[in-house]
Amino acid sequence: MYKFFISSNQIDNKKVTIIGEDVNHIKNVLRLNTEEKIIICNKDTSKSYIASILDISNEKVECNIIEENPFTTESNVNIDLFQGLPKSDKMEYIIQKTTELGVKHIYPANLERCIVKIDKKDESKKITRWQKIAESAAKQSKRDFIPIVENIINIENICKNILKYDIILLAYENEESITIKQELQKINKNKELNIGVIVGPEGGFTEKEVSILINAGAKCVTLGKRILRTETAPLVILSDIVYEFEL
Repeated sequence: MYKFFISSNQIDNKKVTIIGEDVNHIKNVLRLNTEEKIIICNKDTSKSYIASILDISNEKVECNIIEENPFTTESNVNIDLFQGLPKSDKMEYIIQKTTELGVKHIYPANLERCIVKIDKKDESKKITRWQKIAESAAKQSKRDFIPIVENIINIENICKNILKYDIILLAYENEESITIKQELQKINKNKELNIGVIVGPEGGFTEKEVSILINAGAKCVTLGKRILRTETAPLVILSDIVYEFEL
């Protein structure tokens, strides 16, 4: 079944009204008909429902909720990514793929070796575009939650966030002995976990940044013998976390 995200104000008792670009997608792309079933996900609560289409017009699609969907695609591990701003369209790729892998929040980070510098006046437009990419990827992968792309932060603000995590992993190319596997196996799996992941930009971290992050509580880990691109590293880390806690 196809999944569509809605807001709480689009639900009235058991009636759901779908509006916007999803109407065209249902009517002209998927060519769904009345009485066909779809999954409705409330993006305000992350609850999803199985619904039946009642009526399709050019402006809206009316549905009736049949039952709450008993299955969830979300993990009991909450993963947030702090990503050093990369150049070109790499950030879009990172957002798309980490959304598929289950990330909850994405924090673009302005670090010393970031080549890209985004002006404050352009930041809002960038965040809006990145958020749309996250929503599209969440729909495609049938998530129950649309990851939130936060405003651009600096290293001081990363440090302020560290204490809210059970562990925060810092992917560092100069770390040779401590593996991500070793750190993940230390964690108590019998509770809902909050894991933070920090990945540097193309030029990596400065020694000063690594020292600041370690002093704030981050754990340096190696991702293996090879140096990974900035757009590859978060995918490897999230895949390792998914393997360790979900599979």
